[in-house]
Amino acid sequence: MNTPHHAPDDRMSRQRPLGSGFGAHSTADDVLAGTDLTGRTALVTGGASGLGLEAVRALARAGARVHVAVRRPAEAEAAVRAALPAGLHASVAVHALDLADPAGIRAFADGFLATGRVLDLLIANAGVMACPETRTDAGWELHLAVNHLGHHALVNRLRPALNPAGSRVVAVASSGHFLSDIRWDDLHFRTGYDRWLAYAQSKTANALFAVHLDTLGADDGLRAFAVHPGSILTPLQRHVPHAEQIALGWKDGGGTPATGFKSPAQGAATAVWAATSPLLAEHGGAYCQDCDVAGAATTDDMLVGGVKPWAVDPGAAARLWDLSARLTGLDAFA
Repeated sequence: MNTPHHAPDDRMSRQRPLGSGFGAHSTADDVLAGTDLTGRTALVTGGASGLGLEAVRALARAGARVHVAVRRPAEAEAAVRAALPAGLHASVAVHALDLADPAGIRAFADGFLATGRVLDLLIANAGVMACPETRTDAGWELHLAVNHLGHHALVNRLRPALNPAGSRVVAVASSGHFLSDIRWDDLHFRTGYDRWLAYAQSKTANALFAVHLDTLGADDGLRAFAVHPGSILTPLQRHVPHAEQIALGWKDGGGTPATGFKSPAQGAATAVWAATSPLLAEHGGAYCQDCDVAGAATTDDMLVGGVKPWAVDPGAAARLWDLSARLTGLDAFA
């Protein structure tokens, strides 16, 4: 475990639940009950399955115009149409986006900007978990490339579209961040690749991204948050064999999720809540779980969750932002 000590700071002291009235069993529809998103535009990466699809469905039901950005748009189109009633099909648009491909990110962003649409909500949901060692054309380790650097590039390219009257970016992180801080001396696992530490580092990166994006964007009406959705069985675990999932205690031999696991609709709730809740207006940069601001992690039990200090450290967040800007060549907030 790569977990150096961090001094306490004000960011960590602000990690206290607000009493939202929602919890671990709330669904995305629950947190949007009574909320009218008519006229609002949302973008959900990886919105064709699992938590992303549940977020898309809930946002569309609440009246938002939702853009779904995915690697396989034909499959996504079919999944979205199957998940939504026919009357909502026109409110969802599917686009091609490969977060491991900088040219593809630029093409998607340029196309979106050309429409002149204002973007109110962006849920950075797409991700990979526990992949075999894989590198992009730039030589980047795949978890960091897709889960973090791709979203860094996307948000920076879309900055002109973000609503100056108030926009939100939500990075879907994970209690997986418990396992690793940022590996500053070996960011791309040039030596000793470990698929779980690679995933964990990328989840810490998601949380730190939200911290610094909020710092940079708050004066321009942008707030950013990171969320732990909880433990949910979705296609994200495609690289974890069935036998290993049983050995890890995630499910039994019949495929039934373990006690404490959420449904996809419950797993999507915290991201949707963070994207829309007025309670968070003065809590930008917060790490959230169970539809509230998360408290400090008091154990190493990832099912219990909470947030570790290295995932909300402002100095580390600024350092990672600068490093990501150098790698991607993008810093729209400079």
